[in-house]
Amino acid sequence: MATLLEKTLKRELSIGGRAYILAISPEGLKLTLKGRRKGLELQWDALVSGDAALAVALNASIGKFTRAPAVHKPLAQPAERSKRKPATEKSKVAGKRRKSAVSQSRG
Repeated sequence: MATLLEKTLKRELSIGGRAYILAISPEGLKLTLKGRRKGLELQWDALVSGDAALAVALNASIGKFTRAPAVHKPLAQPAERSKRKPATEKSKVAGKRRKSAVSQSRG
């Protein structure tokens, strides 16, 4: 006696050196690249009725899974720092005093 499929069953497989996840559920099956969410879905109704052949032909014409995986670009190097000297503590305090003196004269 066969076991009834009640929950999603996931398995990893390798096709052409690329890892895929095959999820078999009571609704149908789904094949996705490992680490991705979008993929090829096939409902059991479509498989039984013959619509699956049309869906397979359509997906083949679209070219799902034919692109090479994206190559990560190296991170950009940080920009060079300005050659200007950093402000000293004295100038920081003087700047604060100037700002507060200006704001008091306006108020």
